Amino acid sequence: MRGSFCAMIVACALALTANIALADDNNIHVDQAWARATPGSAKTGAIYLTVTNKGTTPDTLIAASTPAAEKAELHQMKMANGVMEMRPVPTLAIAPGESIVLDPKTGYHIMLVGLKGPLKEGDRVPLSLTFEHAGTQQTVATVAKIGAMHAGEMSAMPGMSMPGMQH
Repeated sequence: MRGSFCAMIVACALALTANIALADDNNIHVDQAWARATPGSAKTGAIYLTVTNKGTTPDTLIAASTPAAEKAELHQMKMANGVMEMRPVPTLAIAPGESIVLDPKTGYHIMLVGLKGPLKEGDRVPLSLTFEHAGTQQTVATVAKIGAMHAGEMSAMPGMSMPGMQH
């Protein structure tokens, strides 16, 4: 019994290592993940981030998920004939040596549908991103203030530091 338990632990460790190695081989890097705080009754929210392909082959972001919402979808907001439109985007391609930026200025974002609770400033939201070749990568989005336009927009909180955030 003890030997099979150890074998199971080793198998799990190898599976995790293989997934991490696959992601590193494709050189897909996720940075600056953040979300805007939401009012208490909001059922939707958005996560923004940057994905960089440091490899030599293209890859595609094909899905997202988080335990904070029932669904996480790739979306784009844009103006069309003077009207703001928001549409799901099935995938986002990332060319070699390029980055895609999901932020309020580009209109691209990960739409959180069916929030399980409000996103509160300072909270951290786990996010899984699935790529066609790099597999699934985990990241964490830090929640900025309501109406924030970039990751660094946090209310003044003395003594608070946000590791990994770039201003």
